[in-house]
Amino acid sequence: MSKSFGDLISKVSECEVKKVAVAVAQDSAVLEAVAAAKERGIAEAILVGDEDKIKAVAEADKVDISGFEIIDEKDDYEAALKAVSLVHDGKADMYMKGLIDTKSFLKSVLDKEVGLRTGKALSHVCVFEVEGIDHLLFLTDVAFMTYPTLEDKVHIIENTVDVCHACGIPNPKVAPLAAVEVVNPKMPATVEAAELTKMCEEGQISGCTVDGPLSLDLAIDPEAAKHKGAEGRKIVGDADVLLFPDIHAGNLVYKCLVHTAKVKNGNILTGTKAPVILTSRSDDFETKVNSLALGAVMAGAMAEMI
Repeated sequence: MSKSFGDLISKVSECEVKKVAVAVAQDSAVLEAVAAAKERGIAEAILVGDEDKIKAVAEADKVDISGFEIIDEKDDYEAALKAVSLVHDGKADMYMKGLIDTKSFLKSVLDKEVGLRTGKALSHVCVFEVEGIDHLLFLTDVAFMTYPTLEDKVHIIENTVDVCHACGIPNPKVAPLAAVEVVNPKMPATVEAAELTKMCEEGQISGCTVDGPLSLDLAIDPEAAKHKGAEGRKIVGDADVLLFPDIHAGNLVYKCLVHTAKVKNGNILTGTKAPVILTSRSDDFETKVNSLALGAVMAGAMAEMI
């Protein structure tokens, strides 16, 4: 079971080295991340974009890209299509956003001819290593689905459980979060959380344990669960997955952790044919490297399922 990003990187090193195709690769932080990923044995890279700019950025930042294949394409969206087609055609294992706007990047992911559609709903998973918590926390959805319906939440759970399994967590505990831990008909998030719990009990959701509604303290703090007399719950401060009722709650918790706690994190877009690494320009260098490690673990797990 992976309890840290160090464990994930060790897990990657046990598998065949994966390859990431980068869309519009003339980005300083991305080039630094893929170079570090290569050095650490996480992944090789194919850099797609304006070759002159890629080399200029690498030279200015003293990043060694001599071992990477570069595909020259001056037009940003055409570069994205060429990069995603490499993954679609099995010539690369992962797809990563470079210096291209998110809307255009996602458009390439969903392209009918060369994209990574599967027919499943797409959702975002953020994995956190938090000082003081002895296991990885999987937050979803903090960046993609805005106001998920009950059906959407089922898909989010399924996508996230796949990531948990790839990380060596065979039966992740999923906590559908709300402001309170009891069902209140006036609070739809609590009603849907209870419905998700029932669906899991009846086998409509598998590969995990779902227990909700749960307040955040009961989900992640064993002492809070004890003080509130929640020992009889399936989750008593030991949740693996935090399922948020909407993007506002998820994004606020995500940013609070990033900016106030001692954490490491990585992000991945799921529900696609291959792992998609969708990081923000504000994400730091280590977050991008961790995201590549997470993508490589997922790529390895998906290859075993074929």
